[in-house]
Amino acid sequence: MRIPRICVFAPLAADTEIVLPEQAGEHVARVLRMDRGHPLVLFNGDGREYRAEIAQLAKRAVTARVLDDGTETGRESPLQLTLAQGVARGEKMDLILQKATELGVQRIVPLITGRTEVKLDAERTGRRLAHWQAVVAGACEQSGRTRLPSIEAPVRLATWAASLTDEVGLRLALDPEGSLSVRTLVAPTRAVLVVGPEGGLSDDDMAILDQVGFEGLRLGPRILRTETAGLAAIAALQAVHGDA
Repeated sequence: MRIPRICVFAPLAADTEIVLPEQAGEHVARVLRMDRGHPLVLFNGDGREYRAEIAQLAKRAVTARVLDDGTETGRESPLQLTLAQGVARGEKMDLILQKATELGVQRIVPLITGRTEVKLDAERTGRRLAHWQAVVAGACEQSGRTRLPSIEAPVRLATWAASLTDEVGLRLALDPEGSLSVRTLVAPTRAVLVVGPEGGLSDDDMAILDQVGFEGLRLGPRILRTETAGLAAIAALQAVHGDA
């Protein structure tokens, strides 16, 4: 029996009922054609999965009944990884956020760099951030994660770099000419990875990062696209220093 996993942004506790998000409610009712009593798995980002079942199917809302107080899943990586990604165009950014979430990053910072082509005013930033948060939530539903990566509003590289503290851990920037490789890193428990947008990081970007202690990380002899490079680096970091 297929049991959908649904992200809800609300407190969850046994013997309570909750209205499912509109899109999720429509999916279980109209697409999957599930009926009252069908089991669900709910999560809200606190690290637990909650058993639930469909309680009511109305035209405007689907309600679920929570059956327990949740179970810890232990699916998070021991490597606390932040992805600082130069904002890419359209579906490329969605892909990056989706797959980075599946690969276990804990924090995502969209960066405005010297070569960022996407123009975001206040209104567009708000809409884009809401869309990105939905992409991340959907990736958690699919991948089994119960803690949602935090995703911040887009910020200029220089502003973000100046705000960093020691808590971010190892500071890495993807650079085809970097001196470091994944295998030579000394077992980091925390790291932040900067990935440029289309066109990569400019010389000015690299100078800013160099001033705050970032080191270049190379992946190999080939130049990768922005939607490939960061994901390949995250997968390698997880395989060598994280999930493995």
